[in-house]
Amino acid sequence: AARPRRGAGAMAEAGTLLTQEAAPQALPSTAAPMKMTVSAGPNTCGGLGAVGFCTAKYQSHEWYQNNSALYSKALAGCEHSECNRFEAKELAEHTTAAAQHTQQRTTAALGERLQDTHIWKVKLQKEIEELDAETGLLAAQKRRLERALDAIELACAIATDNLRCRERRQHPDLVSDEVERELLKELELIRNIQELLKRTLMQASNQMRINRDHKEICERDWSDKVEAYRIDDKCERYSNQSTNIQFHPGSLKFEESASTPETWTKFSRDNIYRAEQEKLASTNLRALIDNILHDTSEDLKRQCAAVKEAFAKRCEDLDDAKHKLEHYLEKTLKEIGDQETTIAALKQTIKDKEAPMKVAQTRLYDRSFMPNVELCRDEAHLRLIGEVEELTESIASLRKKLLESEQSLRNLEDVRMDLEREIAVKTNSIFIDKQKCMAHRTHYPTVFKLAGYQ
Repeated sequence: AARPRRGAGAMAEAGTLLTQEAAPQALPSTAAPMKMTVSAGPNTCGGLGAVGFCTAKYQSHEWYQNNSALYSKALAGCEHSECNRFEAKELAEHTTAAAQHTQQRTTAALGERLQDTHIWKVKLQKEIEELDAETGLLAAQKRRLERALDAIELACAIATDNLRCRERRQHPDLVSDEVERELLKELELIRNIQELLKRTLMQASNQMRINRDHKEICERDWSDKVEAYRIDDKCERYSNQSTNIQFHPGSLKFEESASTPETWTKFSRDNIYRAEQEKLASTNLRALIDNILHDTSEDLKRQCAAVKEAFAKRCEDLDDAKHKLEHYLEKTLKEIGDQETTIAALKQTIKDKEAPMKVAQTRLYDRSFMPNVELCRDEAHLRLIGEVEELTESIASLRKKLLESEQSLRNLEDVRMDLEREIAVKTNSIFIDKQKCMAHRTHYPTVFKLAGYQ
């Protein structure tokens, strides 16, 4: 039999196997099958009675050969098994170490991923807060625009009312003067400013909507980052001792919609970049609104001052014209009085020159047709009564002179009526410009209201 090459342990195992029946195995290809032989030579048992005990039996050397083959087979099996166990132990230790190392690297990768997710989450949260704050500031500017439009609407109503009030002036004061030109210029300026503010208000509303849209996009991205952080944090905490782990064979496949690290980073970077761009646009729009409100309020302030100055000058001219008319009316009234005195004297003289009673009665009869309050017992009437006995001569010349004097008196009366009517027109114009228009303009909105601060 071959000698075992492994040592005492292998020999003990081989000794143990000698007492047992070998398990059915495939013999090595080099071992020839053992043949059963029948001895018929001279050394064999003779006689018919021994034939049944000597036939179909193994020879001694065959028995030894069989045992030797079993020893070799057992030894080879043990060696193979021992080698297999050694390799299995080494493989187990290697795979355990490799699995542990791989798990550590995976845990580290999850930690790095958590850091990246946290960084982007913080950036998105900052961007969301800044966008929200910027939208609030833009909303405040939008409210300024709305208040400015309300104030300018009041200014428009005042200018329009001034023009309508001045349409009620009477001729010849119904003129296109400097006040009207300044009012029309103010009204045109107001309408241009209204159009500008309305366009700016619409632009602010659109920018606020865009800001909210980008804020919503960043919030969705931030929410996804929060959920991803929660999941990765949960995954990082998993260990071999965790009780909530199990097999998921189908988790190895990639989703078709899954992103790559590059597209993942680009997605959030693009969201933040677009939000930054819109935030910059919103900041520029706020500055534009501030400049527009400042410039328009200053323009309206200057135009309002120009209108006020034109009104003041116009009222000064009207007052001066009225004072002059009143002065000339006073002189005309004095002249009328003097002319009436002259006429009365002439009539008295005529009465003195003609038949006193006839003349006196005629004059008294004529004067009885005087209208309303003019039918008065005045000095002329008393003198007519007194002159009845004095008018005796110079009837023709006195009557001619009387006619001239009466015509002069009528002319003076016409002038008086024109002066009084003109004074009434000037009084009406002064009332419209000073008491109506200028008084109404005291309610003109202040610069702070026109700038949208109130």
